[in-house]
Amino acid sequence: MKKHFLQLKKQKNEMASLKASNEKILSDAKLERDALLKEARELKESMINEAKGKASAEADKIVAAARETIANEKLAAITELKNQVATLSIEVAEKVLRQSLANDEKQKAYVKQLLDEVKLN
Repeated sequence: MKKHFLQLKKQKNEMASLKASNEKILSDAKLERDALLKEARELKESMINEAKGKASAEADKIVAAARETIANEKLAAITELKNQVATLSIEVAEKVLRQSLANDEKQKAYVKQLLDEVKLN
């Protein structure tokens, strides 16, 4: 009976040891799981932040290109408008001169006025 009692006590100690070992393994597994989850969350955040940074940089680049295009188109439009105004001014001046110098008397008077202005200068 004493042998049987010692054997039961030994088995009880082994069971306690196995239980403690299982609890240790379970605790280690939970710690490893938590570490993996933390690493996964950090990686996710890092990837999201990197993607946001790239998207922001790309958006800034697109906006800058659009602003440059707008500025170039505005400059081209202003240049074209100035050219049209200059052309119209020349055409109007030509028509005014033709009408002003339509007869000989007006031509002679205009030439005399120009000569007088040259003499004054």
